[in-house]
Amino acid sequence: MVCDGCRPDGFARKDVVKPAVKHIVKQSKTPAAESAPETASFERTPKAMLLGAMLVLLGGVLWGINATVSKLLMADYHADPLWIACVRELAAGALFLACAGVRTPKLLAGAVRDRRSYPMLLLAALTCVLFVQVSYLSAIDWTNSGTATVLQTLNLLFVLAYVCIRGRRWPGLRESIGVALAFTGTVLIATGGDLSTLKLPLVGLLWGLADAACTAALSILPAKLIARWGNLAVNGIMFVISGLVLTPFVRPWASAPQLDWFGVLLMVFTVVGGTFGAYWLFLAGVMRIGSMRGTMLGTSEPIAATISAVLWAGAVFTPTDFVGFVMIIVMVFLVR
Repeated sequence: MVCDGCRPDGFARKDVVKPAVKHIVKQSKTPAAESAPETASFERTPKAMLLGAMLVLLGGVLWGINATVSKLLMADYHADPLWIACVRELAAGALFLACAGVRTPKLLAGAVRDRRSYPMLLLAALTCVLFVQVSYLSAIDWTNSGTATVLQTLNLLFVLAYVCIRGRRWPGLRESIGVALAFTGTVLIATGGDLSTLKLPLVGLLWGLADAACTAALSILPAKLIARWGNLAVNGIMFVISGLVLTPFVRPWASAPQLDWFGVLLMVFTVVGGTFGAYWLFLAGVMRIGSMRGTMLGTSEPIAATISAVLWAGAVFTPTDFVGFVMIIVMVFLVR
């Protein structure tokens, strides 16, 4: 996810207001975006643009499939969302730190030595990783992967509110239309078009909205840390901190579900492919095609989540669901 997206070429910007919108969609369930010290420069030839587009699309597809894989683990193997979150955060965090140790060892060492950053690292780890992971998985558990991923995309509205408040301005025309579409789409998904009933479980809807709010914070809280120490080091530290905070409560060694060989493969995928790999592919693509195009192509995530939910998890969507999904996805193209 998230949904998690980026504004045009915003990796090296140091102001907070405009860059706050740039990482909106793509980190739903994934780390914050790339920073200037680690951003490679690619000549934007047609071949590079095509490759970048394919990488972004593949990253979004993997994120979407990851949501359905998480649903399968919870539905078929009775894996607790907190257990999945804890194991995934510790394992993916170790992968991020290993890459940071190889690619940017000085930045990683600097982040570890910078004690003044510890409070913000802890706050970002709790808000942007732990709460995002737990709320997203809980939304999937109560609804389905397609609906939860689309609801996560609403984080754009929370970031828009932050940007407008910081910039002391009202939303523009395009943004206002996007807000109206998102609100209408959410109502359609929640009620099925009948305003007298609530089709979605209220708990699932609330988890989805909480996930959107926490994903919005992912665009804002760690921005200065990433600008200084790089995304791999900061994301790795945040993931590991979050996993360690959950460990004494979850006790993953004692609460592990009974996984057969297929369940183990699903768990390996959700860590390596659906979290670390998807993030890596998406970021590599954004570095080639730019963050605006990356945001647009990143809408492959909710589409993949919806299709995989139907094919593999037996999810059933009504025409009003699809209308609501389309409205929220169109909002992504307007609120940018």
